[in-house]
Amino acid sequence: MTFDWADFQAAEPAFAKALQNRFQAYRHHVLATLRKDGSPRLTGLEVDFRHGHLWLGMMPNSRKAHDIRRDARFALHANPGPDSAAASGDARLCGHAIEVTDPLTIARYAEEVAPPEPFHLFKTQLTEAVLTRVEGSDLVVRVWRPGSPVRTLRRGNDAGPPREDR
Repeated sequence: MTFDWADFQAAEPAFAKALQNRFQAYRHHVLATLRKDGSPRLTGLEVDFRHGHLWLGMMPNSRKAHDIRRDARFALHANPGPDSAAASGDARLCGHAIEVTDPLTIARYAEEVAPPEPFHLFKTQLTEAVLTRVEGSDLVVRVWRPGSPVRTLRRGNDAGPPREDR
């Protein structure tokens, strides 16, 4: 099961907003794709939240675009910023990136965003969203997957097993 950004916002509005804020705090983020041999590739990327979607734009014939076209799975890690992400959280989104080939959608996006042209454009379908923060002495991990509510796992300094908030 996958959700687009609007579905995620409808299902978990506060959590979606917290993640979107993390991604919008900085311009560049890290995208993980899968190479032809199955090994991971990490590259920089800008993202855009628009019209209920999380969009990924890529230069023509870039390796990451080839990776996504071959295997749509991705992970996107928000830029932690200069002082680490402890206060605002460490954000990650996973899912599938679907290439947009509709000329009208591409033209509308280009008109609104003005990316360097030509470009590949991908819409995302989410399979997981994670926000990790330090709260007091606890590491707090919030995880959302389509069709389920956000789960919160806490791990204290005692290094005991993580406990789930209920």
